[in-house]
Amino acid sequence: MSDATAVPTHCPYCALQCGMSLRPTGTPELPAEVVDRTDFPVNRGALCGKGRTAPSVLSSRVRLTEPLVRCPDTGDLTPATWEEALAAVADGLRRTRVDHGADAVGVFGGGGLTNEKAYTLGKFARLVLGTSQIDYNGRFCMSSAAAAHGRAFGLDRGLPFPLEDIPKTGCVILVGSNLAETMPPALRYLTELKENGGKLIVVDPRRTRTAEQADLHLAPRPGTDLALALGMLHLVVAEGRVDEEFVAARTDGWAAARAGAMSHWPEQVERITGVSVPELREAVALFCDAGSGMVLTARGPEQQSKGTDTVGAWINLCLATGKAGRPLSGYGCLTGQGNGQGGREHGQKADQLPGYRKLDDPAARAHVAGVWGVDPDALPGPGRSAYELLDALGGDVKALLLMGSNPVVSAPRAAHVEGRLRSLDFLAVADVVLSETAALADVVLPVTQWAEETGTMTNLEGRVLLRRRALTPPAGVRSDLEVLHGLAGLLGWEKGFSADPEEVFDELRRASAGGPADYAGISYRRIEDEQGVFWPCPDDGHAGTPRLFLDRFATPDGRARFVPVVHRPAAEETDAEYPVVLTTGRVVSQYQSGAQTRRVAELNAAAPGPFVELHPRLAERLGVAEGERLAVVSRRGRAVAPARITTAIRPDTVFMPFHWAGEGRANTLVNPALDPVSRMPEFKVCAVRLERDA
Repeated sequence: MSDATAVPTHCPYCALQCGMSLRPTGTPELPAEVVDRTDFPVNRGALCGKGRTAPSVLSSRVRLTEPLVRCPDTGDLTPATWEEALAAVADGLRRTRVDHGADAVGVFGGGGLTNEKAYTLGKFARLVLGTSQIDYNGRFCMSSAAAAHGRAFGLDRGLPFPLEDIPKTGCVILVGSNLAETMPPALRYLTELKENGGKLIVVDPRRTRTAEQADLHLAPRPGTDLALALGMLHLVVAEGRVDEEFVAARTDGWAAARAGAMSHWPEQVERITGVSVPELREAVALFCDAGSGMVLTARGPEQQSKGTDTVGAWINLCLATGKAGRPLSGYGCLTGQGNGQGGREHGQKADQLPGYRKLDDPAARAHVAGVWGVDPDALPGPGRSAYELLDALGGDVKALLLMGSNPVVSAPRAAHVEGRLRSLDFLAVADVVLSETAALADVVLPVTQWAEETGTMTNLEGRVLLRRRALTPPAGVRSDLEVLHGLAGLLGWEKGFSADPEEVFDELRRASAGGPADYAGISYRRIEDEQGVFWPCPDDGHAGTPRLFLDRFATPDGRARFVPVVHRPAAEETDAEYPVVLTTGRVVSQYQSGAQTRRVAELNAAAPGPFVELHPRLAERLGVAEGERLAVVSRRGRAVAPARITTAIRPDTVFMPFHWAGEGRANTLVNPALDPVSRMPEFKVCAVRLERDA
């Protein structure tokens, strides 16, 4: 179905940012309906169930439509005017600064915020609040891949090539991704790859719907992906498959990386991972025999306390085989959140300024300070990473402004984080629904949704997109930009915080100019005319950059860097008390913390609640039947959910989806141990025991 009167926009969920159009209905129960938009190249009209039902969350029945302020007498959240709510937020932030200093105020953002919001939030934190304590939930998603990208190539962009290149390559190794459930419209790229004669290798401890499509499925023990990649590189060397010409001409550091790989012989890797030597050899043959190839990673290898090194090992495999910096080849990260890419480029990370500049770089500080009209010395230095910031709440950090995130459900060691949030002197949350985190706030600010505002997003390809406002928001709702504009004014900044998204984007363009993520040549008009523009795009006459690194890498000398890595255990290995490995992930009908999708009846019918997936042998040993309540216990807490018994998972591993709060909250269990480089928590592997729940 198509409709020329519908407004073209993009899905509010994952980083595909699928094209869709919205037609207003005029009814408050369902203000809009989705109309197919077949012209957008990423999804060509295809949408998953989440995308098709996205207008349901626009309903006044499920979303916030007026500010809420906690009553000091009753302790309840009660309706308030916008003037009262903003005054309460400004007073709470001001009072904390006066009493405890600027760094006692924290700011926590989200990977679903538009580029304009992420940029303004970072600017607000550093100028208006003067705090270094800002980070965002994207630290939980792509930070390890970003760090590895930067170390090897000098630049982080999730995919250095457009999605359209994937079906044309010779072989794809997909590591720790279940595209069939996390990004269903993207599965067609793998289907087309196979139709074109290409090979697909899927690395996952579960035989997912995606793994079922593979020519070869490798099922390593969670937390051993690093050893697996090193074992494959060992075989590449041993079998004489190194592209010596490419390594000599376009890389540095091979000798040390080679030595690291050669200490991981195949039989040792088999003992560590559970992947047999013949399977390792077959994977190497499929990848090396192909004329071109790609390695794509997602949260599986990245959400580990060694995630940066793990991704680095897969990059080393690409470099050693000459499958990087060439057409139809390379390493890429499948970014998760809707603006996970743009969200980490423009200043809401603890260590970054707009344009992917480093906060501790004097030249970067001078450039951005010049755009903002302040002295570079006025900008605070780098602050804490996301989990470290959450862990400091109620201690050094007394007040928090939170936008677009629900850490009560999404953070590692979630019960502890919930306790830290409760211990704050003051918490303000801006959100579209009353999430579990918003329910703890002193002030809740109801903000506009994707269909009710204009703004840009940057998808997993590095394609900057424009989401146009299709609907008038309810009378009691304001945009995040309006919130920050209002708060800035109340805190003494009458200028510099526009509520107009295009004005903000034009300032972002100037702030990013000359930086690694250069948006200077991207405008709203160009985005509309060209179906998005790939950064870097340094000026109006530049065509954008769909494919990176074909001529040189983004390092000072243009050469990629091998980084020597060696396998090391997970931060928490199994033992007699906790003998089973837990890994977590998503299901097709829910998204992230579920704050929005759990309010959609159709999605809840398909995925009504949490579960514990376990192998029949493990279930038999425990005496657990299908559907029986099963408690999963770690050193951090306990979660209870029905058992789901399947041969699609390793016998030593259990899986839980992380979309739900309450007793089935999977992130209560997970280990917040951090990667030393990326500060990524180890969501994907921890030691647990299983108990039948009385």
